[in-house]
Amino acid sequence: MSMRLFGALCAALSLSFTPLLAQEQQVNYHLSFPNAVHHEAQISVTFTGIKSDTLQVLMPRSSPGRYALHEFAKNVYSVKATDGKGKQLQVSRPNPHQWDVSGHQGEITLSYTLFGAHADGTYTGIDETHAHLNMPATLMYALGFEKAPARVTFRIPEGSNWKVATQLRPLNDSTFTAPDFQYLMDSPTELSNFEFAEWTVQDHGKSKTIQVAMHHHGNKAQFDEYVAKTKQIVAEQQGVFGELPDFDFDRYTFIACYGPQAIGDGMEHRNSTIVSSSRPLGSATTALLGTVSHEFFHAWNVERLRPATLEPFDFQRANMTEALWLAEGFTSYYGALTMYRLGFNDVRNVARDLNYVLLTPGRHYHNLVEMSLQAPFVDAARSVDPHNRHNTFISYYTYGSMLGLGLDLTLRRDFNTTLDAYMQALWQRYGKTEKPYTMADLERTLTEVTKDTAWAADFFRRQVYGSELPDYAALLAEAGLQLRKAEPGKASLGAANFEFSKQGAKLVNGTYVTSPLYKAGLNRGDILLTLNGKKVTSEKELQKIMSKLKPAHSVPITYRSSEMAPIMSTQIVLEEMPELMIEHFENAGKELTPAMKQFRQAWLGTKIK
Repeated sequence: MSMRLFGALCAALSLSFTPLLAQEQQVNYHLSFPNAVHHEAQISVTFTGIKSDTLQVLMPRSSPGRYALHEFAKNVYSVKATDGKGKQLQVSRPNPHQWDVSGHQGEITLSYTLFGAHADGTYTGIDETHAHLNMPATLMYALGFEKAPARVTFRIPEGSNWKVATQLRPLNDSTFTAPDFQYLMDSPTELSNFEFAEWTVQDHGKSKTIQVAMHHHGNKAQFDEYVAKTKQIVAEQQGVFGELPDFDFDRYTFIACYGPQAIGDGMEHRNSTIVSSSRPLGSATTALLGTVSHEFFHAWNVERLRPATLEPFDFQRANMTEALWLAEGFTSYYGALTMYRLGFNDVRNVARDLNYVLLTPGRHYHNLVEMSLQAPFVDAARSVDPHNRHNTFISYYTYGSMLGLGLDLTLRRDFNTTLDAYMQALWQRYGKTEKPYTMADLERTLTEVTKDTAWAADFFRRQVYGSELPDYAALLAEAGLQLRKAEPGKASLGAANFEFSKQGAKLVNGTYVTSPLYKAGLNRGDILLTLNGKKVTSEKELQKIMSKLKPAHSVPITYRSSEMAPIMSTQIVLEEMPELMIEHFENAGKELTPAMKQFRQAWLGTKIK
């Protein structure tokens, strides 16, 4: 999640360099890419107006929009320092992500090589076609210079035709400025020969510019379709809140990178988002626009409407908050809802997320608040040891999204109001004013929207601090949508991924504690040899065996924990295939009443006026 710029900072966005602080302390970066083909950048940074005997220079360990540690210093090498006269200075290394320099006479230039080969929303990716820069993964910073203005100059490779897309303020085609360290770290930048489009949106008499800068391998028609649909997404979400945020410089930029060199991701920032995928335009346009929809909603929710526990963002530790169910979860709900309202996706797709939340056991271990606090362990975090999160964790993105669905439909059915109204109320009080909210603020605002203190308190107690879920079947029926078993009467072993061979079917994932496989004693790495007396050597053979069995049947199995382990035998009690599906009443032979049709239209109809 990107940094808030506090009210006092907004006045500094003119970036006038006349104040005393700006005269005393400045930061100047230069980036060049002479060895881009091998994923390297050459970077130098000059710190002017140093107040201490020893300058402590650091590489960030975390990044806006992420909650886990990433240790970006691992990609930094060949570090050198000189003073203002070019004299070489000694650099010491007190810890893995810090460099200390002394003997500087008030100015130091630090130079280093950066390796970057992972183009997504968190890391940096450099090659001969582009430089895709997430600033915390790219730029060092110095303690004591957090409030100093920064200037960044990009040296474009000769003959490359690269341009610069960023939310930083341009001084010219190659030099850009940020008012302080926080804004600089929040400003991802793409350098490439990207395709570009922009348009103007009128917002309460004020003109705001929306831009799309895309590095991709598609064609012009595909790019134009993407831009046209992005315009609709912007307008639809503007309709939810009734206005756009006040973007700094009245400009918002979608920075997109689609191609084999990219990693699937999306990351929100104050006045921009960076979206990436290895999937191409054309065949994957709808999926890519789903990410666009999610990230743009963050321009309100998270970028300005922010939990107090994320303030201030600390670049040297994991950042966490108990409110990710709203910050990320409700954003996921509205990202999908926008696509439904525009007709880009079908609301029946919500069954996938409902299946995940309803059928996996994580709610028995943690509530939504506790799921949010797990973020430093799951949000692009990396580990080498096996874990049990398939049992103990449900993503706050999806769990929070389904909470949003339930709350939206409940507000419409029982209170003649909507989740849109709740988000608008939060926006006016805490987002537009950029006053960080607490959990108590969220409950208090729900009370104001519903005019029912007891109900709001009960909702938070049961569904936020507790693990209860609403009756989704009854709520969806209000809109003439039926939630039912997708394959009633079909037997199942439970969710499992098998790797088949002549020896048998090896479980490549952990089993759910609620599944027949778990209850029979099988887990990751075990090899299922026979089921009901028949060998299991292929997916086709397993399906053939299962087709002759029924739910609740107890059948014999044999298995072993490894290829050399002894054969074990036990009984497994099959379950009915639990997966759910959603279908329209009119397609299920059920009556769609005028009230249901009206409810559905009010919920899923476009908000574009």
